[in-house]
Amino acid sequence: MAILGSSDLDVFPLCLGGNVFGWTADEEASFAVLDAYVAAGGNFVDSAASYSAWVPGNSGGESETIIGSWLTSRSNRDAVVIGTKIGPSQQRPHLTRDTVLAGARDSLARLQSDHIDLYYIHHDDPQTPLEETLGAFAELVGDGSVRWIGVSNFSAERLREALDVVEREGLPPIVALQNEYNLLKRDYEQGPRDLARSEGIAMVPYFALASGFLTGKYRQGGGAVDSPRAQGMDEHLDERGLAVLTALDEVAAAHSTSQSAVALAWLLAQPTVAAPIASARSVEQLQQLLPLASLELTAGELEALTRAG
Repeated sequence: MAILGSSDLDVFPLCLGGNVFGWTADEEASFAVLDAYVAAGGNFVDSAASYSAWVPGNSGGESETIIGSWLTSRSNRDAVVIGTKIGPSQQRPHLTRDTVLAGARDSLARLQSDHIDLYYIHHDDPQTPLEETLGAFAELVGDGSVRWIGVSNFSAERLREALDVVEREGLPPIVALQNEYNLLKRDYEQGPRDLARSEGIAMVPYFALASGFLTGKYRQGGGAVDSPRAQGMDEHLDERGLAVLTALDEVAAAHSTSQSAVALAWLLAQPTVAAPIASARSVEQLQQLLPLASLELTAGELEALTRAG
């Protein structure tokens, strides 16, 4: 467990992604994964108002609804850190004050909770002044609906602007950043990482396993994989991607663990990273992630993985 940035949130080193809840995991499967995660010591769950609007028949909010039902049925709300996000949507295209306040109310209702532990701006809305958006978040902190604030998918430049607004307006601090980051996607290192480090902002990377590629289950000639993400894996099956898989195989074998746990442990060892996000649609998939919590890679292993990526 570790404190998330400058907040008082003490979180497990694996943040359980809720994007599959209501998508590839129905309520029963989602409850099983959440139960197994908590039983292993986990306490940090990520969702968003938009999960999983991309599924035919869904409208968004399905993930939060499942998480809320689980929290209520298990009577464990105070034991779990819930992070969720609001961004521009078809129904609410701009992050105005009214949108943020209404969106938070909707998320709280779905989560069956009176507060959100970590509330993110999901995607930047350059058409709405940051003063208005962050001011609305401050109102939510002020009335107790939100404990801490984060931003997601922000460039270094926009993060700097947001931090300047916070300082100038005397608003609650931004304690977390959720951007894409993994062994293959390294833009964060040349982007907002230095700013996050200097400002004490915790990185909570999404797509920590490159949409499943870094689990090692997608291989050339390896046959079809039962996953809705399988079609997007060909882009990674190049010289660099195969080099990363080879490095993951070697380190995983040395520790008698999964490639997934190694990929997550590499991320956790990077500056500013507090808890990589990874999802599981079954307890069996979750078991491949959990060794992260006790896995310690050597300096040589970290360097080999970094060089391969």
